[in-house]
Amino acid sequence: MINITIPTADLTIKQRKQIAEGDEPIIPDIYGFIDFHLIPRDKGGIFTFFNNEGQLLFVGKARKLRQRIKKHFEDSVSPIKLHRNEVSRIEICYVEDPMEREIYETFIINELQAKYNIEKVFFK
Repeated sequence: MINITIPTADLTIKQRKQIAEGDEPIIPDIYGFIDFHLIPRDKGGIFTFFNNEGQLLFVGKARKLRQRIKKHFEDSVSPIKLHRNEVSRIEICYVEDPMEREIYETFIINELQAKYNIEKVFFK
């Protein structure tokens, strides 16, 4: 039997308001998030979107995390396009191996029963 555990988050970003100090430039928020710059441009991995109650809304994977996560908040074809306002926390795990990303994504979707994932679902 294969034993898979959900990896711990390497980075968590939450909705927050910027408190500008001095001549610090104002960062425009995207659905209340201003910390996309903390996500590395060149890292691959998996990401999870949670609501205020801690319920898992969506799980995804990407070869380049920052681009993919931002696209979910800007793209008109994202599976969460009608539910972007529900997302209050994003957790990111760096996983460089594409096969591991695929396994973790499928496992997390089914183990935690992600609300808005429609593919790779075995729990319904």
